Amino acid sequence: MDKQEFLQHYLVERHGTDSMKWDGLEDKFGEGEKDLLAMWVADMEFKTCDAVVEAMEKRSRHGVFGYSIVPDAYYSVFSQWMERRYHFPVKKEWLRFSTGCVTGISWMIHAFTNPGDACMILTPVYYPFHNVVTNSGRKLVKVDLCYRDGYFTMDIEAIEKAIVENQVKMFLLCSPHNPAGRVWTEEELDRVLAVCQKYNVLVVSDEIHQDIVFEGRKFVPAAVVCGGKYRDIVITLNSATKTFNLATLIHSHIIITNEKLMEGYDRFASALNRTEVSIMGMVATMAAYQHGEAWLGNVLEVIWDNYAYLKETLEKGLPGAKVCCMEGTYLPMVDLRACVEPEKTQDFVQKRCRLGVDYGEWFGEKYQGFVRFNLATAPAYVRQAVERMIAEGKRG
Repeated sequence: MDKQEFLQHYLVERHGTDSMKWDGLEDKFGEGEKDLLAMWVADMEFKTCDAVVEAMEKRSRHGVFGYSIVPDAYYSVFSQWMERRYHFPVKKEWLRFSTGCVTGISWMIHAFTNPGDACMILTPVYYPFHNVVTNSGRKLVKVDLCYRDGYFTMDIEAIEKAIVENQVKMFLLCSPHNPAGRVWTEEELDRVLAVCQKYNVLVVSDEIHQDIVFEGRKFVPAAVVCGGKYRDIVITLNSATKTFNLATLIHSHIIITNEKLMEGYDRFASALNRTEVSIMGMVATMAAYQHGEAWLGNVLEVIWDNYAYLKETLEKGLPGAKVCCMEGTYLPMVDLRACVEPEKTQDFVQKRCRLGVDYGEWFGEKYQGFVRFNLATAPAYVRQAVERMIAEGKRG
């Protein structure tokens, strides 16, 4: 279907549905802020594809939600998706399940590091990456990405220096990177993974945004870089939840190709991870991978059009604003430092423009003056947000 048909069919009103994004505004942004235009939280205003809903309805009519196995058909469908799109056929014995990618990160930290061990992240990065390390009693090592004119890159020398000085045991890779918007090239991944291999650093690669890629960019899973050269030091976490708007169905994948690592994880899981697979999450994911590709194509078109409008219109109408690159994810950063004093960013965006956004300092201390926008939403909301920012910018 074309864009307008898609929006008419799938765009949904979420107020009054216990949506964190819309009904939880006061909890996040303070009393009296329930009327903010919600541009935060990484989920969508789009209903998931019809095939997913139909599969879940069929399963629900069965009426039993007891303990369930994962059928061979699931492994086949998932492996075919990964092979077709990323040249990464996933074997059944490589796959385990968790209730979410951040939960998966936590499990990997506890399975493969000890209290006090150093875990490295590249900032600015999704704030649960910070919290899951510190809350696990590990040492958080932060290396800033290089930033220039709306574009982020890895500082390989700084990464190596941090690994050596802190005896880093684990690297939490965000790929594609949220909120930097980068889809790391195979060359970039080769360089950083080579450093990790050199110093025996285990890489946990959160690839939850793998399917949300633009501008002809090619997503390369860390486990297949250079023909799988680094596969033995990589644990991959991914899910259909971001791709198909299924977050609270609590179902995601842990992919471990190294047999010894898998044995280590299974020993850990036998004592702690006793969660059964979510039957509805499994049903929804399988249907999405089988029947959701056309739906995803429509979603990507809407997101990209929203980004193009945001970049062109905001940069023109609010001099000094810089909309950062969005090669992947639907969560670009906007650098407002040249038009709003960094310490006044929240006052400008929230109090004056009445927008609920994620602030740059949530992702890294040095990024005050940046905000993150969620563009997996109605084009009308993006227009309203941009119009408000331009209008308030003109008022000075």
